[in-house]
Amino acid sequence: MMILEFNEVLIEGEEQTLSLMAKAGEVTCLTGANVGRRSRWLSTILGFVNVTHGYISIDCEPLTECSATFFRQFIAYAPASLEQIGEVTPYEPPSVQDVFSLKANRNLSISNGILSEEIRKVNVNAEDSRVRLLAVAVLLGRPILVVDNPPAGSGEYLKRQAHKNRIVIVASDEPSILEFSDHIVEI
Repeated sequence: MMILEFNEVLIEGEEQTLSLMAKAGEVTCLTGANVGRRSRWLSTILGFVNVTHGYISIDCEPLTECSATFFRQFIAYAPASLEQIGEVTPYEPPSVQDVFSLKANRNLSISNGILSEEIRKVNVNAEDSRVRLLAVAVLLGRPILVVDNPPAGSGEYLKRQAHKNRIVIVASDEPSILEFSDHIVEI
């Protein structure tokens, strides 16, 4: 059983440490604070935020600046939104072909039809871009699913993903997400 552990982790800009143990088959929810702070803690799992104290490990292997790239191949991330960096242009969401043409995803056989079916399974308003981002992350089939601010009403779907022997870590204060969480960690 895969385990992701935070042991007395302190990140830049935070004053309190965070400890948690997220296990395959369970949904762990980071809640409290504000959206930005919760998102920064999720970014720490991806190795994008510097840990100043303590450690993060995946199956007892330390997640460090050097190992983060390796561990990201086991993590599917569903951001709350996609942000433009640099020149601002009208947003056009990536097509399923764009996402699955990335080198890390080329071996996956996914079609627009499969993506549409997964979006339907989330069972919430498909007009919410977070639903599409969540469906794409799930279809990557990685053992760790990290979801930033999932859409309201998707808690049951997230629980089903955990039951597929995945570690599911979300950041939310939405009651319908908290209801389906096995562990709620206040930050």
